[in-house]
Amino acid sequence: MGDLIDSDGFRANVGIILMRDEGEVFLGRRPGGRGWQFPQGGVRVGEKLEDAAYRELYEEIGVSRTDVELVGRTTRWLRYRLPSRYIRRHQRPVCIGQKQRWFLLRLRRVDVTFDFAHTNEPEFDQWRWASYWEPVKEVIYFKRLVYTRALLELAPIAFPQGQPAFPSWWEAVTARRRAVVSPAPIE
Repeated sequence: MGDLIDSDGFRANVGIILMRDEGEVFLGRRPGGRGWQFPQGGVRVGEKLEDAAYRELYEEIGVSRTDVELVGRTTRWLRYRLPSRYIRRHQRPVCIGQKQRWFLLRLRRVDVTFDFAHTNEPEFDQWRWASYWEPVKEVIYFKRLVYTRALLELAPIAFPQGQPAFPSWWEAVTARRRAVVSPAPIE
């Protein structure tokens, strides 16, 4: 099965915000120290979004659906364009970016082991827990707006008693990247 790329050139993708009870989120380091990001991956033809999220969670970090609770998801596709140098023009259809649906998952237990060896080309070579807003600063620049939107939308679900304060760097990093969206709780 191949990946879904729409008529505008955006590849359907799921993003995963994996949270533990303390409110921290999982960040994986791209191989060779090429930045930090959340687990994410393409949706296959005929695959449901939620199934894609659980498949990617297992493939990228070795965590199964029984290890997590689905807490929320974004209400709509969040898109980013790839910089020109990342577009593979020899492939058909040409993918100019990604459209992502984000899933907020909470670990059910503290003793989960992360394993990056479930694919021939692991997505990550290290991992760490980070404060909720930190991934916006850590992710590669062209994904920052999507990370901002996803974290803002899911914060009321992740923190029903009130979201964490924005860090001192927030305004500088997100100045042109404002997004006000409504959360979609899981019932």
